[in-house]
Amino acid sequence: MSESHSVPVVKSTFQRIPLSVLDLAPIVSDGTPADSFRNTLDLARHAEEWGYHRYWLAEHHNMPGIASSATSLVIGYVAAGTSTIRVGSGGIMLPNHAPLVIAEQFGTLESMYPGRIDLGLGRAPGSDQLTARALRRGLGTTGHEFPDLLDELRSYLEPHQEGRPTGLRAVPGEGLDIPIWLLGSSGFSAQLAAQLGLPFAFASHFAPDFVLQALELYRSHFQPSEVLDKPYAMIGLNVFAADTDEEGRRLATSQEQQFLNLIRGGTGPLKPPVDNMDELWTPHEKETVRRQLSYTIAGSKSTVREKLQSVLELTGADEFIISAQIYDHQARLRSYELIAEIARESSAS
Repeated sequence: MSESHSVPVVKSTFQRIPLSVLDLAPIVSDGTPADSFRNTLDLARHAEEWGYHRYWLAEHHNMPGIASSATSLVIGYVAAGTSTIRVGSGGIMLPNHAPLVIAEQFGTLESMYPGRIDLGLGRAPGSDQLTARALRRGLGTTGHEFPDLLDELRSYLEPHQEGRPTGLRAVPGEGLDIPIWLLGSSGFSAQLAAQLGLPFAFASHFAPDFVLQALELYRSHFQPSEVLDKPYAMIGLNVFAADTDEEGRRLATSQEQQFLNLIRGGTGPLKPPVDNMDELWTPHEKETVRRQLSYTIAGSKSTVREKLQSVLELTGADEFIISAQIYDHQARLRSYELIAEIARESSAS
């Protein structure tokens, strides 16, 4: 997790920050989307019991290994099956949607599950041109229209004012307190979040190269707002916790296979772990995948605890959101349980 650019070292301990879950609703090689949704709800219920702060789902399209394409529907499913944990998007890719529709969808969710819904927004389309055409997106979009789309969306969530120039209203939606987060993997969203005084989440779990620079941009340019009086930054981590270092590293090979497939231009369901990735990739592919997944922690409780503390000291994150693309559902539950145990033990020490 080395970086050529650094932020001031943070001396505080791991116990101070909330832990959250990023669920890609994986479809495994011998499973179905229905299985994935059942596993998602089961994990969410356990995460709530174990003290995780929020549970986010991500929008992906045309991906045979990810079931959360209808993200708002899955958020509603998880919120209905839990009681207290915050549930939201990590994220909704706003260029894929009309802002009014997103305001209405999340206004509906907030009305059904008040005080529990987060709206995390990304500016990347998250798809190729074929998928973009199927989503009816303008093929000329580049992401630079994101600030205008965001401004339009936020306007629909403001309290109703007579004489609004457009005459458009988001019902439900207007006047509701739905926290908006900006998500990103570069400096663009970091600077925009800082300018608007919004919380920021960096996708270091798959795009690690710019994390420290983006965090510095966000913090140094932050303007206090009605939303936040100081910066609040969350970073994504891949964490594979197990009873031994060897088993933790083995669990992580499912995700390594997934990313190997992506760099080869393919997609597919999540595959079982393997004992030796060197039988599957070339040295160059290994270097590429390992670099892309450099914000990955795999191992026993002691190893995970040590590395989580190191990441905190390196980044000064206010919150960790943890992804775990683990093939076996029980092993996935166990991984999140072990991480929660680390947090409790750290708080007690």
